[in-house]
Amino acid sequence: MGRVMVFGSLNVDLVTRVERHPSPGETLLGEGLDRLAGGKGANQAVAAAAAGAEVLMVGCVGDDSGGAAYVERLRRKGIDVSRVRTVPGEPSGHALIAVDDRGENTIIVIPGANDALDHTEISAVDALGAGDVLLLQLEVPLTVVCAAARRAAHLGARVVINTAPYAALPPDVVALADPVVANEHEMVALAESGAEPASLLVTFGANGVTWDGETTPAHDVPPAEVADTTGAGDAFCGALAAALATGADRAAALDSALAAGAAAVRHPGAQPDPRLGA
Repeated sequence: MGRVMVFGSLNVDLVTRVERHPSPGETLLGEGLDRLAGGKGANQAVAAAAAGAEVLMVGCVGDDSGGAAYVERLRRKGIDVSRVRTVPGEPSGHALIAVDDRGENTIIVIPGANDALDHTEISAVDALGAGDVLLLQLEVPLTVVCAAARRAAHLGARVVINTAPYAALPPDVVALADPVVANEHEMVALAESGAEPASLLVTFGANGVTWDGETTPAHDVPPAEVADTTGAGDAFCGALAAALATGADRAAALDSALAAGAAAVRHPGAQPDPRLGA
């Protein structure tokens, strides 16, 4: 059984509820303020660990209480945090999230220490080999994402790239991924970039997914059970990587990923039991 290494972001999510999202220039009152664990990288690492994978997290936090609490949280979940670096003088990454009564969200990400991830972290990839999976997203510097993908592929590891939040990647890096995971909006941007993935998995939320053109329906979640869509895509990616690291075929890996995505919308926050310090 292979391991999953996640190169990515760790954010403290500050979450409030709103009846509806404001229009430009409009002010609305939010209800409550929760400090929750988030960041696409750490979300996916937690999901991969929950799916049974051995997980190594590579990222950066600030020298603040939020960063220290987050590293301890991941350690308690059995994730190897030896390559999570504390950056002096920088705040940990944060995300400001508003969730409306339908469970839809808007998110503003403040990178903080995530932007300090640099080529000193790339050596972590040398621990990977055939059977392992490197899972990447785009909330950290793209030069590091590209270097990590190229090195992992050279070592024989499987590279999975989640193109969120969307940014154009060099065509050779896109071609290394098996698969590139994109939502329907990112799929359009990827096509417009001219880069051609060797394998493309597109997620359509409640309408399921397509993997290289083959459609698989989503796991049904009644509207009344949707608490928060934050992190559903991350849960999908983490569980997908965990299944691929076990050698699962596409059908089995997709079923595991879709189940994780469906479970994620049933709880508030990007991770289960997401309160930092809990």
